[in-house]
Order: sequence, then C-alpha cells, then structure tokens
Amino acid sequence: MEGKLEKYIKGKNVLFITTHRIDYIRNTQEIKLIEQHAKSIKLLYGKHNNHILSSIKIFIALLLSSIREYDVIFVSYMSQLIIPVLSWKLSRKTIVVDFFISLYDSLVYDRQVFKKDSIGARICHTLDSLTLKDAKLIIADTNSDAMWFTEEFDICDKELEVLYLEADKNIYFPKSIEKYQQWNNKLLVLYFGTIIPLQGVDTVLDVIDLLGDADNIHFLMIGPIGSKYKKPHTHNVTYIDWLSQEELADYIAMADLCLAGHFNDNIQKANRTIPGKAYIYEAMNKTMVLGDSKANHELFQEDNRHRFVKMGDAAALAKLISDIAANVCKV
Repeated sequence: MEGKLEKYIKGKNVLFITTHRIDYIRNTQEIKLIEQHAKSIKLLYGKHNNHILSSIKIFIALLLSSIREYDVIFVSYMSQLIIPVLSWKLSRKTIVVDFFISLYDSLVYDRQVFKKDSIGARICHTLDSLTLKDAKLIIADTNSDAMWFTEEFDICDKELEVLYLEADKNIYFPKSIEKYQQWNNKLLVLYFGTIIPLQGVDTVLDVIDLLGDADNIHFLMIGPIGSKYKKPHTHNVTYIDWLSQEELADYIAMADLCLAGHFNDNIQKANRTIPGKAYIYEAMNKTMVLGDSKANHELFQEDNRHRFVKMGDAAALAKLISDIAANVCKV
C-alpha cells in the first residue's frame, strides 16, 4: 500500500534540506526513500555540527538561488530553523516536514532548558507552530508523538504519517563475538547513550548500585556520564566514555542483555518515543529491556527477546536482571 509520503514525492523533483550532518541515520533513511519514488532529489545541508551555523548556511544558499525547478521541499532535522524564516519563499511549494524534533518538547520537557511558561518556551512553541502550519505533510517518529503533536499544536487539519527510525544495517547486524575472558560466566549487561535526562540513565546507575555485590553480572556503561550523576564504582561495572559505531557494534554483539529504555518516568517524551538504541539492538537480534511505554508497545511485544519494565523503577529492573542472570549464568 502506497504511503502518504510516497504519494507526495512520486515522480516529483525534491529538494531535501537538513541542518544535521547528511550521514545522520534519519537523513539517510529519508533520502533512500525519496530516491526510490521521486523523479530527482537535490541535497542541501550544512556541514557544521552546530545547527545554527548550518541553518545560516542553508538560509543564504536558498536566498541566493532559485527553487523554481522543485515541486516538493522536504525539510528534515530541525525544520524550525528553516521554514519560519523562509516561508515567504517556500510557500508556493509543497512542504514536507520531518518533525522528528519538537523544539518546545525537547527544550521544555526533555532537556528542561526553559520553564513551561517562560518566554523561551513560548518562542519554541511559536517556531514549532509556524513550521507545522506551513507543512502539507508532517512526518512523526511514533504514533504517540503524532497524537501529541496534533493536540499540542492544533493540527487536526494536517496530514501526518509515522516513519519509524531504522538502524544503519551496514554497521549494526547480527554477528558473534566472544566476550572478553574476564566477563566469561557472567551476564554481560550493556547500556549506551548520549546521557540526556530523557533516557533515564540515573535509573540504570541505581540498578548498578543495587546489584553491586552480584558476582554473576557485569555492567558495561558506554557514554559520557557527567559529574551530575553519581557513578557507582563497584567491582562489576566498566565505564567507557566513547566508542566509534563499529566498536560499539562489537560490544553489543558481546552482550547478553541490552538495556534500551527509556527509563525516565518524569518526562512526557519518554513515554511517546522509541529509543534509538532499541532499533540497533533489534537489528542485531539482541535480547533487550524496554521501558513499559506507549511508544515501545507500538513496535514490540513481551517475549523472550523483548522484556518490559516499569519506567523509573530501579528495583524492578534490578530484579529482572538478577532473574535473567540466575537462569543463564553458572559461576
């Protein structure tokens, strides 16, 4: 069955714009889809890691060039930095927006940079609203997010489509790698992330503290855990600040159990989004623990490879890990 996005881009000339690096997985996923259905695709993106600098470059490029040849303008990552300031130039084109990131949701509820009723929050809400107002089709990452966007920004009259994230299968695929000798006969439990509040790494750290005396479990924590978190320094945990994606894939392949999350139970967004690491674990056929959220249940169901736990409940997560270790490990 042909999806809404395919109908909008089929046989069309598409200008694809993103403020993120062009090899970001969400971008490559969408570019591949456009290439399959569109007549042509032109890429416009910034090469800076800073989204503001990238958006300035894109703004200047659009300002100085004609977009007459394009039928569809597809704006991916951080479309709020592009569409509101260039709506006068884009208005005669069909605009498709990937609303993968809501400024208001991210900066108010997720990262808690602004308080809900602050000027900063109102600016973010306005930028989100203006972006969605000009879009003909809005892409969301989950049904839960799509429903929230509809209610929060009053876009019942807009067309929406859900496009779930994908893992890069050139890097993340099933493979067998032997565990390091020091981890033999132990349940190797892996967690990785960018360590933002949404992910609930504090819950995972509490679990490590609770299971600090367990000799049949070893935790592998990958990510830049800052000083705001209290890191347990037990005998059964290894911390790694950073790995390349290829190295990360090897460690995931070694792991017996992977923690996906989200585990934060205070941030609304955690209940509406599927963690990117879940797609990676799934691509590698790994057993994972997911937060018991609405979004996670859109794609996954409880079985031997997908275990659910109450979000924010370190005791419940610790018990689940202990039970799994007791069943599979011989010390």
